[in-house]
Amino acid sequence: MGSSGPDWELWRTFDAVMREGSLSAAARALGLSQPTTGRHIAELEAALGADALFTRSARGLQPTVTAQALAPHAQAMAAAAAALTRTASAPTDAAAGVVRISASEVIGAEVLPSILAALRWSQPSLVFELLLTNASSDLLRRDADLAVRMTPPQQKALLAKPVGRIGLGLYAHRNYLARSGPLAKLEDLANHAVIGFDRDAAALRSFHAELALLPDFTLRTDNQLAQLAAVRAGFGVGVVQDPIAQRDPTLVPVLREAFVAHLDVWIVMHEDLRTTRRIRIAFDALVEGMSAHVRAGEA
Repeated sequence: MGSSGPDWELWRTFDAVMREGSLSAAARALGLSQPTTGRHIAELEAALGADALFTRSARGLQPTVTAQALAPHAQAMAAAAAALTRTASAPTDAAAGVVRISASEVIGAEVLPSILAALRWSQPSLVFELLLTNASSDLLRRDADLAVRMTPPQQKALLAKPVGRIGLGLYAHRNYLARSGPLAKLEDLANHAVIGFDRDAAALRSFHAELALLPDFTLRTDNQLAQLAAVRAGFGVGVVQDPIAQRDPTLVPVLREAFVAHLDVWIVMHEDLRTTRRIRIAFDALVEGMSAHVRAGEA
């Protein structure tokens, strides 16, 4: 009888080392000792008959070509194992158990907490996991149970509910505007600090499509939470979701006629989960909460 291959624990450790970049960080994430983590990697290399999966450098462990090729498969295994654990956390007809939600950084930090807080009071047996990423999580692979998406889902077998459009605008802190020069027309931006993206090519293209005369950014970051924090701190002018800005009286809209943009929003889940009660409860709460967020920006 042939071997069934390396034990899952070895792959789990490998996945953690790939994510964390060192044996010590992976050990902390897994609740293991560093020697045990190192032994798992050595056992995996031996079981695969492969050369070293990692090499040491001044920046920590560097994955070899073999490790990079194995990483997506280990990630898929980790996602499947997590999905099994969530599925087993409660019967399908119970309003209890784990719900994993994927959302963008801004939505996850600025919008979902209040939605989940309200849901928690009505459904105290639910447990939530938040995956904050601006990339689309693979719901078919069960990276998450639910997702708040800003792009239309392309995969079949997904149940998607559109909830509307979030308006985007250019905003600045009132203290910044009090200290800076006039900002009455698009050309005035050349004399202002503008907050924008660094290496996110899609976001940069979208930004420049709306503002063809956009000057160089004074602050570049692909982290949209950092962009929002910089606007709030009075660094300069940046893009903010209208409903988020309208909660803060210190943020002032600028150049409303020159910059018009929006984000379409969908709540998405795998169609196989529609009869799982805890998932359906969370799905409906996200639809209601995100719809209210959209409407707040229209007021």
